Amino acid sequence: MNVLIVGAGPAGSTAAYYLAKAGIDVTVLEKTSFPREKVCGDGLTPRAVREIQKLGLPHPETEGWRRNKGLRLIAGGRTIELPWPEVADFPQYGLIRTRLGFDEELARHAQSAGAVVLERHSVTEALRAEDGRVTGVRAALLDDAGRKTGETRDFTADVVLAADGNSTRTAVSLGIGKRDDRPLGVAVRTYFTSPRHEDDWMEGWLELPGRDGKLLPGYGWVFGVGDGTSNVGLGILNSSKDFGKLDYKQVLREWTAGMPADWGFTPENQVGEIRGAALPMGFNRTPHYSPGLLLLGDAGGMVSPFNGEGISYAMESARYAAEFIADAAARSASAGWGPADADAHLARYAGYVQDQWGSHFTLGRAFAALIGKPAVMKLALRTGMPIPVLMRFVVRMLANLTDPAAKGFEDRVIRVLESLVPATSNQAAPTKAAATKAASTRAAPANGRPTHATSTTDSVPHSGANSADSATKVRVNP
Repeated sequence: MNVLIVGAGPAGSTAAYYLAKAGIDVTVLEKTSFPREKVCGDGLTPRAVREIQKLGLPHPETEGWRRNKGLRLIAGGRTIELPWPEVADFPQYGLIRTRLGFDEELARHAQSAGAVVLERHSVTEALRAEDGRVTGVRAALLDDAGRKTGETRDFTADVVLAADGNSTRTAVSLGIGKRDDRPLGVAVRTYFTSPRHEDDWMEGWLELPGRDGKLLPGYGWVFGVGDGTSNVGLGILNSSKDFGKLDYKQVLREWTAGMPADWGFTPENQVGEIRGAALPMGFNRTPHYSPGLLLLGDAGGMVSPFNGEGISYAMESARYAAEFIADAAARSASAGWGPADADAHLARYAGYVQDQWGSHFTLGRAFAALIGKPAVMKLALRTGMPIPVLMRFVVRMLANLTDPAAKGFEDRVIRVLESLVPATSNQAAPTKAAATKAASTRAAPANGRPTHATSTTDSVPHSGANSADSATKVRVNP
């Protein structure tokens, strides 16, 4: 079995490493050349650090990896420091590492295991057989300046992994589009030369005022990189009625202008331009499996609606995909599995991903809708910030740092909450006709009483003024 991976980010390189270690022929096509920059906060929670440890990727501080103790949260005139929780399945530290270095190290780690990484290969579309199965991709070759040379190459494989990020041309070329019934975020960030570059905490500012002074659903961050600079940025959810109407770069400028002068967050200390990117959340591109194709990480909208974290879920999805592929390859060799058997096994990948995070993402989608209402956001901060034990629980919930087997109070509460909601679906989005029919079924009376048929359409508010206004009326369907 041979595998083709589109994208050498955290998802693509992680999958490539595991597949190569399993003896599978794997090729990665990366649009740019390393080192290359990506818009990111550069923060890695213990959930992401666990994946780095599983890969066996060295991360010494002498090589640009800066450890941190936990989160420092600021809101309502209060500051609280919350160490990363002691959870059996996770390390008790986070990391800061610029994507400029992190992504290249992951790609080289995959190469060291035997993966082939081809840089400056920009995938433009997926290739399909007559029966619709994905059989490969077409890539445009780029020169050293990132310009198309006019030459293209076709690559074929038994399985294709789309790990090409939020814009994922691989999936889009197959008509796999974004879902409007899922949350979306936007992040902007830049770097400043700052004396705060050696901060031991990942700092989050939970109050971001909008144009009318009301709180925006999101947070700002200050992460010390350790190289003389700090990564400073903000992330905002589309559950605000102002989403898409604000100049987010200007919001960042105004926010940093109010910081203490000795922190150095001034135009003359800024390193590089302010850059932005979309955050695809809550499985906002589905299905995650199509014959011959699996979606990984941001390509499948696997960013958490709770905190905008995407790297850990990208790397986890890559590990899961590699395990299913390696298992299918082994059984094809030893148990006489044919292509249909292998496909049936690979199709289970989507269900497994849904089982892992579906309920967590459902709660996250409800959370995103609720904080889109400024009054709810203000009340939550006023209530929670003075109570450290409550904030510790919130951090564990938002960062998904729980132990499924633990009997502690916090773990039990989170398990109960997740058991009360259906898992967010990562199957194909319902057609408009199916959604209309499902809606009419719910509305139509039966024997004089309203029916409550469950639909595959998501009903958690997700964007715009209507979502924000109705955010306290949340019904969570998959």
